Amino acid sequence: MLIRRLARPLLASVFIYGGIGVFRDPKGHAQGAAPLVERATTPVQGTLPDQVPTDTETLVKVDAGVKIGAGVLLALGKFPRFSALLLSGSLVPTTLAGHAFWEYSDPEQRAGQQIHFLKNLGLLGGLLTTAVDTKGKPSVGYRARHGAHRVAEHTQHAVGNGKGRKNKCHVPGR
Repeated sequence: MLIRRLARPLLASVFIYGGIGVFRDPKGHAQGAAPLVERATTPVQGTLPDQVPTDTETLVKVDAGVKIGAGVLLALGKFPRFSALLLSGSLVPTTLAGHAFWEYSDPEQRAGQQIHFLKNLGLLGGLLTTAVDTKGKPSVGYRARHGAHRVAEHTQHAVGNGKGRKNKCHVPGR
């Protein structure tokens, strides 16, 4: 559908652009993310494997890579549902670290951060909608339930009930 071909690149563009911006200034972005990273990593510091990075600059770069990679895939329509889920997972900590409007006492700064926070919530809504978009086809759950129902009906019909009548079957969830 034409709307999907237009909407996906539009939605992806902010993530690609933002990811590139992080690679241009990783130290600056790491400073903003440091409080959130510290709160998230301190409780689990001793339990994480050595391979898991905990320094803020590396985590910010990984996040930027996810945004660029998943953003490009989404823009191209490749694995759009998976890409949207990756971007959703990336957007939540970015929003909490970068736009914590509740921490500002100055009304003007607070309002500016609140606008960015709400904008990111809108982006999250678009990503979640994209993540569940099946392009008009029934979902896997729907197909599985109805497939099970058809198998049960065919089995009942083949086996019969011993009196030549077909039983109505009941599949949970129907």
